[in-house]
Amino acid sequence: MSEEATIFAMLRHEVLLLLLSLAFAHFLATGNAARIPRTTPDAAATKKCDYEACHAVDPKKLNIHMVPHTHDDVGWLKTVDQYYFGSRSTIQKAGVQYILDSVIKALLADPSRRFIYVETAFFWKWWLRQDEKVRADVKMLINEGRLEIIGGAWSMNDEACTHYHSLVDQFTWGFRRLNDTFGGCARPHIGWQIDPFGHSREQASLFAQMGFDGMLFGRIDYQDKSKRLQDKTMEFIWKSSPSLGKRANLFTTAMYNTYSPPPGFCFDVLCADEPMVDDLDSPDYNIDKRVELFLAYAQKQARAYKTNHIILTMGDDFHYQQSEMVFGNLDKLIRYTNQRNGSTVNVIYSTPSCYLKALNDLNLHWPTKSDDFFPYASDPHSFWTGYFSSRPTVKYFEREGNNLLQASKQLVALTNLKNHDKPLEHFREAMGVMQHHDAVTGTEKQLVANDYSRILYESMDHAGEIISQAIGKWSGMANNTAASFKIFTCLELNISSCAFSEENDMFMVVVYNPLSRPVSTYVRVPVQYSSYSVRSLIDGVYPAVQIVPIPEEVKKIPGRKSNATNDVVFRASNVPPLGILVYVVAKKTQEDIVEQPQAVNSISNEVYSIHVNTNGDLEINWNKQNMSVMQTFHYYIGAEGNNEIFANRSSGAYIFRPKETSARNFAYSGSHKIYTGPVVQELHHTINEWVSQVVRIYPGEEHIEFNWLVGPIPVKDKIGKEIVTRYTSNLQTDKTFYTDSNGREMLKRVRNYRPTWDLKLEEPISGNYYPVISKIALKDEKKQLKLNILVDRSQGGSSLEDGAIELMLHRRLLKDDAFGVAEALNETAFGEGLVVRGTHYLFGGKVKDADEFVLKEKELALKLALHSWILGAPANLNNIENVPAEPKKLITGLNKALPPNVHILTLEPWKDGTILLRLEHLFEVGEAQQMSQPVEINIQNLFSTFTIESIKETTLGANQLLSENKPMQWESETNDVMQNVEEASRQTVEIHDNVINVLLKPMEIRTFILKVKQRPL
Repeated sequence: MSEEATIFAMLRHEVLLLLLSLAFAHFLATGNAARIPRTTPDAAATKKCDYEACHAVDPKKLNIHMVPHTHDDVGWLKTVDQYYFGSRSTIQKAGVQYILDSVIKALLADPSRRFIYVETAFFWKWWLRQDEKVRADVKMLINEGRLEIIGGAWSMNDEACTHYHSLVDQFTWGFRRLNDTFGGCARPHIGWQIDPFGHSREQASLFAQMGFDGMLFGRIDYQDKSKRLQDKTMEFIWKSSPSLGKRANLFTTAMYNTYSPPPGFCFDVLCADEPMVDDLDSPDYNIDKRVELFLAYAQKQARAYKTNHIILTMGDDFHYQQSEMVFGNLDKLIRYTNQRNGSTVNVIYSTPSCYLKALNDLNLHWPTKSDDFFPYASDPHSFWTGYFSSRPTVKYFEREGNNLLQASKQLVALTNLKNHDKPLEHFREAMGVMQHHDAVTGTEKQLVANDYSRILYESMDHAGEIISQAIGKWSGMANNTAASFKIFTCLELNISSCAFSEENDMFMVVVYNPLSRPVSTYVRVPVQYSSYSVRSLIDGVYPAVQIVPIPEEVKKIPGRKSNATNDVVFRASNVPPLGILVYVVAKKTQEDIVEQPQAVNSISNEVYSIHVNTNGDLEINWNKQNMSVMQTFHYYIGAEGNNEIFANRSSGAYIFRPKETSARNFAYSGSHKIYTGPVVQELHHTINEWVSQVVRIYPGEEHIEFNWLVGPIPVKDKIGKEIVTRYTSNLQTDKTFYTDSNGREMLKRVRNYRPTWDLKLEEPISGNYYPVISKIALKDEKKQLKLNILVDRSQGGSSLEDGAIELMLHRRLLKDDAFGVAEALNETAFGEGLVVRGTHYLFGGKVKDADEFVLKEKELALKLALHSWILGAPANLNNIENVPAEPKKLITGLNKALPPNVHILTLEPWKDGTILLRLEHLFEVGEAQQMSQPVEINIQNLFSTFTIESIKETTLGANQLLSENKPMQWESETNDVMQNVEEASRQTVEIHDNVINVLLKPMEIRTFILKVKQRPL
């Protein structure tokens, strides 16, 4: 090698070293931890999250908050696992594990970037599969506010079909996973409900009670949105509870473009928009053009909002599977827009938290809203009210799941049962999945609906083991019998099928009451024979027993595998709160003649008289009041179209759109039979081959039970049908009716009217439908009469004519409504159309004493939401007379009765031997005279199996001490009546002299973590 060549080689070596040094310095500065971590796990303990992590805003410019996000449905077109692992890509290209892998790497590459994640169900599934290196990186990103957990529930829940009990649970469990794993920086404080199809007032109230600073949502009625954009009222204070007053106020933002990026600026691999090309030598250079389009869009959005801050959602369904592709383009968009000469905008990576913080710092006064956002319409012919009733069996199964979950958690807490953690965790998570806005809604593909049912069934099946062990331990039955002793749950009592009662001539019935008040309930178990006796194991008493035939329509339900022909019915009187009664049922050796239909035309008790008229309609008359109801069944023909224009929209899983202006009547081709006895009077009413019902009244009970059965809905005529029941009364109601919000507070509804804009209605039937979770009601103010219909699952309902209540029971449609599912709502089971069986309670009359009347309403609603569990156990006795006659100690979780307006909402094992307790006031302000007053209770010696050693109060989600929660304060434009509700400061728990006093105000839920000392059982 020549000397010149040697010098050149040395110079080249030095240049390479210099370049490598510069590259390594840049590498460290950008924090590219994909290969070398920018911080160690110890350094990650330095926390600068929440609002401290926000990029600076400019008070003199339009601040454009760009929020990178992904919307990951916990099941929809694919199952939960298919979405997570990315399988079945021919259905949808979506793999959540790749999104999270990719996002973490992109965030580590540049500390200025931000990202929000919502679905804890997916995040937790991903987290369990990561190594310690990735976990350390994630904790660092969360602690620095670069990755923000928002919402925080197990899934992004629906707001129409969900019960508040399950909503509280699924947020609590999501918060628990986040809190235990990441600490305070992962504590959500913003609601992010971007995809649900309408928004409930109770959801906002729950967020406020969780200590949230605000909520952002995506979907809003097209007429409502148009007016709000014009009036600059897309952001407002939602006054979500007249009872809770200011404590339930929640700042809310309705977003401009739902949750998608601005048109033309979707840079994800799933999109087709042009990237940012910044090579001046390239013929495709487009920076100037792209920035102009971006600014034009931003300015248009800004004109519809009140401040110099706007939020742009840079993401969509299952975006960021290749995150650098998106972030690289967003980096350029931010840089070139901000560098523009004379720029009047400040574009920043942001989060919803930072956006709301910027608005809050302005100290402005905001408009208010006190109703809700139902029904939601996306165009004049698309009212999203069909999903209130879609997949009714899934809706019922979900409600039963909550009931069994509460019983399981209560029994574990009361008996200090060990080795229960994993099954309970899985059950909580299964119920969290069911709250998703494409699960309980019925807006998923059939294969996904099947998978949801599989997930829930597995947890409910395992819960049977928990309940068996807990009751066996508590009652002592497991100790006094063989080691193989087992208590059986029976999940098919709704179709009169249960193996333990059908296959044994003698068996025990164990009744568990999950309510915090004594309950008398009617036990109904299917059997093969026609003569049985029942004896109480507590006091040796023989209650009255009645054998009632199972209707032929029930026996013919497809898939029902049962030899039972009759039901044994008896009354379990005063089942103790959180307690158990046990009965022995035995077949009599002397057969009685099976009960025959009575030669009468009506059933009646001291309140009602009920008969079937010549048209096949059911007529109900109050014996001592001027009130009557006619109950009938009808059906709508589902509209069918090509969905290419609004007027051609089909009725489908989401959309309810009847083809005709009224429902059709059924041609009555049925009959009725009446059975009467000492326990129950039943009217078996057949309308036609696929619609029937059993109507029941009980001695001393003031409600009527309607047990309806619909299906298989025939479609051989190629016509989709939507089945409703109507209760038409003589009440004068002036277009007004009332529905509940997620099972809690009632909202006033007025036909063909919205409180916040002048409604133009082209779909007068579906545009007047509302979600009914527990109750729909009518009032005749002049006569002081009231009619309530209570439901056992969510259903769509309305009052389309004065004095009438209508509820949709079942839907079978042959055309998709073109909102993404790409399947008609044509459910089948066992080779036939789906058969649905369900329950309504009718309760009404003159409201003489509001306290007494409303209390009965509340108790009936609780009985449907948290009914007593009828369980079976072997009876190792020679005959029923061998049951000991002496009284035995009642098994109950409570030492004393609670006031009738107080309910134990939550009792469950928590962490490190603690117990989570929630107490709620059941009444609204002004709902009754006495029951709506604040009430104070001493809980120190409330529970029979443990004593309370210490107590801490938390926010509703149990993830922050109440004393530490300091939510943002927002000021409204008006000082209206709701804001003047007396607002006493939240009292802490008073503890002194073995007394723990808790004060509950109307509609208040208070959440406590108890350190307890177990008592021997």
